[in-house]
Amino acid sequence: MAAGQTARVPRHVAIVMDGNGRWAKKRLRPRSFGHRAGQKAVREAVEFSLRRGIESLTLFAFSSENWNRPATEVGALMELFLKALDKEVDELHGNGVRIRFVGDLDAFAPELRDRMLGAMEQTAGNSALNMNVAVNYGGRWDIAQAARQAALAIGRGEFRADELDETRLATYACLADQPPLDLFIRTGGEHRVSNFLLWQLAYAELYFTDTLWPDVDQACLAEALDDYARRERRYGRTGEQVANAS
Repeated sequence: MAAGQTARVPRHVAIVMDGNGRWAKKRLRPRSFGHRAGQKAVREAVEFSLRRGIESLTLFAFSSENWNRPATEVGALMELFLKALDKEVDELHGNGVRIRFVGDLDAFAPELRDRMLGAMEQTAGNSALNMNVAVNYGGRWDIAQAARQAALAIGRGEFRADELDETRLATYACLADQPPLDLFIRTGGEHRVSNFLLWQLAYAELYFTDTLWPDVDQACLAEALDDYARRERRYGRTGEQVANAS
């Protein structure tokens, strides 16, 4: 392990907040009870990120596939989003958190969409932490919308089709203006990425924990960062090359 490696802190952390429904089921409560309980873990993650100096925190709140869940659960989630925006935005703003909702916002009811846009506008000048909330988001959707934007730019004559490479396409993907994704965390015991940040995950470190999201606290997140600090990130190079570059 290179000297000082244990002090490495990821600049960008993404979390799949899984396990709310199972947490509620264990307590013989409806799934919506688990989603409400998960709000405490969100606050823990934000406070932890601010204290550790993480620049960007991306949370997978609602995937494009989640619309297929029972209508009662989707309705409860939408109501929860509204209440959370009303309750949390001012405090986040006071702590210097910049809020961004990432995904296809057009699918949401106008009232909720307006609240999201208002939260982004209110916090746009903050720089202590980028808090990205992925809603109606899918990794394949992200790649498709990036390709669509690139095609439009080609049509406008901004560059030629044979000039479209990975670097240029990446500028159209969500979160392109933020640090590359360093650490992906999934709670709840599942070992898959579930169509989340497929483009951005290319060289991220993956960390899975059995802890259900409502039970995640700062100690749990610290374990993830400790594990990350022990990884050797080679980006296609050999271990010897990494050691010599240190």
